Amino acid sequence: MAIARQHYENFPTASHLIKADVRPAVAAIYAFARHADDLADEGDLSAKTRLKQLDAWETLLERAEKSQPVDQPIFTALADAIRSHQLPVEELYNLLIAFRMDVTLYAYASISELLFYCRHSANPVGRLMLALHDIHSTEAKHYSDRICTALQLINFWQDLSIDLPRGRCYIPEEWLSPYQFEARQLLAGEISSQQFRPVFLHAIDVTRDILGEGVPLLPLLPLRLRFQIAATLRAGFTLLDRLGQLEDPLHQRLTLSRADWFKLAAGTLIDTLFPLRAIHRNRT
Repeated sequence: MAIARQHYENFPTASHLIKADVRPAVAAIYAFARHADDLADEGDLSAKTRLKQLDAWETLLERAEKSQPVDQPIFTALADAIRSHQLPVEELYNLLIAFRMDVTLYAYASISELLFYCRHSANPVGRLMLALHDIHSTEAKHYSDRICTALQLINFWQDLSIDLPRGRCYIPEEWLSPYQFEARQLLAGEISSQQFRPVFLHAIDVTRDILGEGVPLLPLLPLRLRFQIAATLRAGFTLLDRLGQLEDPLHQRLTLSRADWFKLAAGTLIDTLFPLRAIHRNRT
């Protein structure tokens, strides 16, 4: 649990809203993902070394999947979660695909390529959460995928001021080309926020549509999980609205404060108790 708490996220995955019997599994999944993410992103190691470390991390996952002894606390907890909850282990392997992409890819030609990344970096987390709550329907997985993809995209749009100086561009080239821009220009700081604004607003609109497609997940969830996802949806839409108002997204990073989360509480409660209203509101 301590490892999972070390990283702040706008959308917490192991909150006390989750029922107690699945919290250790949530924390184990989160710790597995965060450490793999750090292997891919943190420090000054070469790409070759990072990939080797991710290969070693995958080997430990294979051992945990087979219930073989692993002298590593994260995998001890993860193996217990896999056994106790019959987790879809393929989703953990999908996360590793995304982390390898983080090492080797620094720009995306199309939205399709970016969505492929999201399908492996974000969607597995939602599917694992559904499995922990014994939810296995194709419909629920689809809606969860839309929410998780949108949250990943929101994170990208929040972090432009961090990712671009680090040499990573998540704005697809096909969104830039109508304005005669290229990703290399964004990475080089040759495009102003004013010039970039039409592209950024398009990114926000696309993301808002994707997030809205996930709202029908709410009535398919048990009450406590529904409350958390309702809060996540409210936060996502709020962030998108505020990102659209941001003057300099290339150099500013927007986050939600505790006060913001408090303001979202009433609407979250309404969406939790009346999920069909949330669906109707999103469609109008």
